Amino acid sequence: MSSDIPASPPSPAADSVYRDADARRVVREWCADRLGRWPVPHRTLVHPTGAGDAHVLVAGEAGEAAGRADRPAVLLVPGTNFSAAACLPLIEALAARGPVYVPDLPGQPGLSAPGRPRRDRTAWYGRWLAEVLDGVVARPAVMVGHSLGGAAVLACDSPHMVGRVALSPAGLVRLRVTGRVLGATLPWLLRPDEARSAALLRVMSGPGAEPSAESAEWMTLVARNCRSTLAPPPLPRPVVARCRRVPAAVAVGEHDVFLPPRRLVPAAGRLLGVRARVLPGAGHLLPEERPEELAALVDEVVAQAVEAGGAARRRGAPGGG
Repeated sequence: MSSDIPASPPSPAADSVYRDADARRVVREWCADRLGRWPVPHRTLVHPTGAGDAHVLVAGEAGEAAGRADRPAVLLVPGTNFSAAACLPLIEALAARGPVYVPDLPGQPGLSAPGRPRRDRTAWYGRWLAEVLDGVVARPAVMVGHSLGGAAVLACDSPHMVGRVALSPAGLVRLRVTGRVLGATLPWLLRPDEARSAALLRVMSGPGAEPSAESAEWMTLVARNCRSTLAPPPLPRPVVARCRRVPAAVAVGEHDVFLPPRRLVPAAGRLLGVRARVLPGAGHLLPEERPEELAALVDEVVAQAVEAGGAARRRGAPGGG
């Protein structure tokens, strides 16, 4: 195991995301209600981990019955302040193609355990994801992560991982916080309501994008009940270097307020050896703004992973090249 990752996760009670027990109940009820009303066929499961219970949404399993059983699964990791229940547009687009697993990160608003470490957080999340991938999916999978989830995917190392897709990922460069961002964030934190939440989401989106009512409601719930976190710092170079072992892709919005393409694109090329895809007109909230485009990008990495796996099997087969 890499020395960059703590040997064991902390107690789930070490640093709770929630302000109190009632706040946790309110967030969990919102998530359960949203998933209960979601018309896409799905199931939920709870997997015990060293950081407490992991709640995982599973959808798209009908794709296996339709003759796509050889397709790697997809494991999607939401970003800071988001959960599976708050990322349904992208999950639906991915589920139309095959199995997708979506764990709520511990220490983030959602249905998983509330605790998170006070230091080495991104590396800790990487180890936790490996535990979930190996214990829940237990098959080849392409891991997809947005923002904080992207950093966690870059930090993760598992024999079941056959590809990575990092969407506006933290972990490569420091996120930029502008006066415009602060001007929308502070009112949202101090006096949260749907109008202030929508204003913040507009800043985080591309020009002219209008956030959904559900997203504004969710962000209001988060501000009222949760303790947000700072953006994670860049990952250590040795951790990022091992990402080159499997096919990878990076996407960023043309108008990403936190990760401008002029900073992220060169970093992705230098550190990961990939040319980041810049999505015209989009901002930081790619899972809501461009779900179909992202699902198509994941398809590309899935195809690369299948091809790489076939080539490896041919090399290892008796009499093969």
